[in-house]
Amino acid sequence: MATVIGYRSAVQASPFERWWQCRGAWVEPLNKRRDGESGVQLLLPRNPSHPALYSKRQTGHLYRSLRHPLGRPTILRELHAYQAFAKLGVSVPKLVYGSARKHEGQWQALLITQALTGFISLEQWYEAERSPEHSACMLNALAGALARMHKGRWQHGCCYAKHVFIRINEVDGSSPSAEITLLDLEKSRRRWRTADASRHDMRQLKRHCGAMPEGDWQLLMQAYTAALAA
Repeated sequence: MATVIGYRSAVQASPFERWWQCRGAWVEPLNKRRDGESGVQLLLPRNPSHPALYSKRQTGHLYRSLRHPLGRPTILRELHAYQAFAKLGVSVPKLVYGSARKHEGQWQALLITQALTGFISLEQWYEAERSPEHSACMLNALAGALARMHKGRWQHGCCYAKHVFIRINEVDGSSPSAEITLLDLEKSRRRWRTADASRHDMRQLKRHCGAMPEGDWQLLMQAYTAALAA
């Protein structure tokens, strides 16, 4: 169970330092790679009316490019992707705070996002029976989200079923609607062509689509192709 904390620590310091001092239970243990470490903690508020937050914390954990040959925190790349996806109309978790600093010669970075409420992953979706109406609704919504992302020439880069989250909304007397939210944009990047982004992500999703039946995959591809051409 996560530690119940406030969103602000008692330390009178910079916003980064206040968020850095917040602590919670590790939901994604520290990974040591990319010249550093990265993990995710769950932050529960003292006031239960406030949403829970996820805090991705990194020390080191750099990516390198022609523009940043000495390395730059991967959280900053993810932060840029969050902002770009939102402009494209692709749903991502609500961003609360994101920044990086150099502390005693080493990069530290934070990405604070609001926990999703009522969503399940695409992996979890196929753990239960779904009505044909709900399945069609979900597949069309997913196709639309992926097409918007790729038409904007953005590649998710880690397009796995565990990073696709779904919420079905139903109102009495009306057809159900589905919301799709994409997570873990650490490897996301802009491509020169829509086709490049599309080819990479759709091949990756096909390999990591969990228990999705072949029939559902074909329906997804039909809807995706139509949305891409629209």
